[in-house]
Amino acid sequence: MKIIVQKFGGTSVSNHENRKSVVNKVLSSIKNGYSPIVVVSAMGRKGQPYATDTLLSLISDDLKEKNPLVTDSLMSCGEIISTAVMCDELAEMQINSVPLTGGQTGIITDENYTNASVLKVETENIFNILKQGKVPVVAGFQGISNGGFVTTLGRGGSDVTAALLGAAVNAEKIEIFTDVDGIMTADPRIVRDASLIEEISYNEVFQFADQGAKVIHPRAVEIAMRANIPLVIKNTMSECNGTIICSNSTEDSSSVITGITHMKNRDQIKISYEDNKDNNYYFEILDSLANNMISIDLINVFPKEKIFTIDHKDFKKFQSLMIKMKIKYTFLLNCSKIAIIGSRMRGIPGVMAKILRTLVRANIEVLQTADSHTTIWCLVEDKDAEKAINALHKEFKLGQ
Repeated sequence: MKIIVQKFGGTSVSNHENRKSVVNKVLSSIKNGYSPIVVVSAMGRKGQPYATDTLLSLISDDLKEKNPLVTDSLMSCGEIISTAVMCDELAEMQINSVPLTGGQTGIITDENYTNASVLKVETENIFNILKQGKVPVVAGFQGISNGGFVTTLGRGGSDVTAALLGAAVNAEKIEIFTDVDGIMTADPRIVRDASLIEEISYNEVFQFADQGAKVIHPRAVEIAMRANIPLVIKNTMSECNGTIICSNSTEDSSSVITGITHMKNRDQIKISYEDNKDNNYYFEILDSLANNMISIDLINVFPKEKIFTIDHKDFKKFQSLMIKMKIKYTFLLNCSKIAIIGSRMRGIPGVMAKILRTLVRANIEVLQTADSHTTIWCLVEDKDAEKAINALHKEFKLGQ
């Protein structure tokens, strides 16, 4: 049996016209000899009646905080509605299908409500449905605890559902259908000539997802990577081949850079030893931040100074902690972390120098840098972010 998992996002199932396109994608996979497993999100976005955020507005914030079990029970409804509606659309084209909740699919989780971790995936039920020649239509984003309670997998969890099922049934590939043609070299809202990346490695796309590009959930990439199953990002409304994500990108490119993304709302923190040399808490700063759930990145630790960034949402908590520890520091708000991503840059000298030269030429101050085998990060002020991305995109010839 040649199995394919096809996941359709909220916009793909939001109305009858879009759902017709979904049915065509399912039909096409059947005609190509696949046995499809369909995973669906809740229909539409906030404001539409069955979208997750709309459902959440039905209960108080106080109850959401005090009783996450109730929250999960409510949030799971949107995807369940989608399975029934999608089965109706498939029936019109004589496709036999079976709607399944996450629990009925065999996704067993812990009881960390609203962000559950998957313990195992039991495949007996889904294989029985496939053997009958029927299409399982699975509610994404959810599972069931060992105690029998509905759980959800965190925002973007339908991607995770698709990857989990793909790995569990050893699918040929996992297709993630959305409202874009695939992964682009940069955000097309920022860079007009951003081009489609036809093939990309797991490691590269993980960096894209982790650094702010909202194309696919990072956990889904991790799961597919461990199982070595290709992921394909495609547009429900077009026939574009999309972006293939696999273990090793073979795309022939003259550029060592695959693409550029960025994260806004970063605050840069500098803590000098000279300003705090009589304070023993200076040597406990990083541990204290971790203990207080303040995540830091772009970390540069020198003998006489520590420099790092935090998310702006954590800034007030950070301030309170520093007051408590009597730590002196300086800060710069409203920064953006630009990530220049490319597995081909590994071992190639001069890439960082080229990046810095490009930004200096564009009169953009680089506040901080860091690098790994596949990514170089540059911190700039928010006001310079779009200019920097366009300059780098042009310099590395990533355009159409």
